[in-house]
Amino acid sequence: MKAMCGLVLQSMDKPMVLGFNQKWKKEYSLPVANFNSKSRKKCNLELSNCVKKSNACPMETGNFYASLDRNWFLKAKGKEVASSLNEQCIFLVGMMGSGKSTVGKVLSEALGYSFVDSDKYVEQVAGAASVTEIFNKWGETYFRDYESEALRALSLMPRQVVATGGGAVIRPINWIYMNQGITVYLDVPLDALARRIAAVGTDSRPLLHFDSGDPYTKAFMRLFTLLKKRSESYSNADVTVSLLALAESLGLEDLSDLTPAAIAVEVLVQIEKYISNKNSRSN
Repeated sequence: MKAMCGLVLQSMDKPMVLGFNQKWKKEYSLPVANFNSKSRKKCNLELSNCVKKSNACPMETGNFYASLDRNWFLKAKGKEVASSLNEQCIFLVGMMGSGKSTVGKVLSEALGYSFVDSDKYVEQVAGAASVTEIFNKWGETYFRDYESEALRALSLMPRQVVATGGGAVIRPINWIYMNQGITVYLDVPLDALARRIAAVGTDSRPLLHFDSGDPYTKAFMRLFTLLKKRSESYSNADVTVSLLALAESLGLEDLSDLTPAAIAVEVLVQIEKYISNKNSRSN
């Protein structure tokens, strides 16, 4: 199936997004391949035969086009942005549960970068099984000291996407380290964060671990308190990506319908705008 997809792309005079999403064409100035009923029928037949020959799982052709649109554009945009980053690191900041690690992995693949979760990095350096263990044994200050040292070390390494802990923004020294690269704030509504965390539990979230009670309500109230303390710090990020605004622009009613790839694409687009504006101001 990959070979057939490659032929479709190579047969065009210039790269095109295969699909029917006119919003992307308008927003990103990309040509879109619009198939008439005859060409679409022929392409559907060829793709169907290709799927059968490859023993792939059945799929709707429309879903295949959407996936191809997203994956092709993600890789293309990642390559384009990487060329203008000068090997700078990307630091993802945001509240716990905002998807920094999940999106960071997709983003790193698109850029050809390595991915690092700063919490995992701290666990390894401290010789602990989890952040929760560090909090329980030595306290938050001990963890924050290790976190700052981790960010210092990571800021010296090129070509990395770093998913930071939710509280990494509270220490000014951490911003000195993160500003060696580009900081991106993933802005997720509290309601969505509380639902995510309540669904998976708080065992790995020491600042949210609570006694018995309604998980959603307690998570929401604790997150509200944390965000109130951190919101000003998050606003220091070079780039802000609002998942609510992104979902609305894509016509999605539920944030859970946003894929990590769609969020990664938006991060790349916003980073590109940031770099462009920065270069314009310096000229």
